[in-house]
Amino acid sequence: MPRPQGTPIGRKLATTSKAVGAAFNAALVAQGGSTPVWLILSSIKQGRWSTQLDLARSLDIEGPTLTRHLDNLEQNGLVRRRRSDADRRAFRVELTDAGEAAHKAMLGAVIAFNRRLLDGLSDQDVAQLDELLAQLADNVRPPG
Repeated sequence: MPRPQGTPIGRKLATTSKAVGAAFNAALVAQGGSTPVWLILSSIKQGRWSTQLDLARSLDIEGPTLTRHLDNLEQNGLVRRRRSDADRRAFRVELTDAGEAAHKAMLGAVIAFNRRLLDGLSDQDVAQLDELLAQLADNVRPPG
């Protein structure tokens, strides 16, 4: 099999992902947040997760990692944790008024970043990119 010419697509994708991730985080930092803070506040705001453990699973992070983030968010007055009425061992996580305000500020940055990221791409380009990224993910997903 002949050797492919140019930079392998996996390397291009990894480099692009790193650049986009860094720029996205910088946009959030300008609003007093970060990517992990945005992901956590956004997930809480959506209100789908009944406990701290559910929230960790939804974010695909370990419980202790989420606990550290929540400790910082709680110290900064952005979230509060309450024991679950259904299970006294479990905690519910809620946004405070300050957390709501932080989420709103970061949401503006997320929307502006998304516009910047898609600048020059048509709706057709974006749809094709979605399909291609899904295909790449499928190609590397373990069988079964």
